[in-house]
Amino acid sequence: MEHFVRVYQLYDFYGHLLTDKQKQAVELYFGHDLSLGEIADEMGTSRQAVHDLLRRSEQILEDYEAKLGLAQRYEKQQQCITEIEGLLRQLQDNDSRWQRVFELLAEVRE
Repeated sequence: MEHFVRVYQLYDFYGHLLTDKQKQAVELYFGHDLSLGEIADEMGTSRQAVHDLLRRSEQILEDYEAKLGLAQRYEKQQQCITEIEGLLRQLQDNDSRWQRVFELLAEVRE
């Protein structure tokens, strides 16, 4: 399951750099949880071709991440935002400006 989440997260960052066939295969397999056989039927190809296409696509996504590090950077930023929010909540008083601070943090998180 963790592998599926990892690949789909990388797909969110770098999917637009894949070919249309690669995008379709990744979306169907990792996003819609279809089997290799179901994807092969959908794409009009063999199960082995789908397997090879998915492996190549995964490798391409991992290569982009190794070079650009966007997913890792995003995860680190989310961790920092969570920590900042926790610390600010400890400091929070009745000043109405705190509500705006938390609204802005929520916007940054999106």
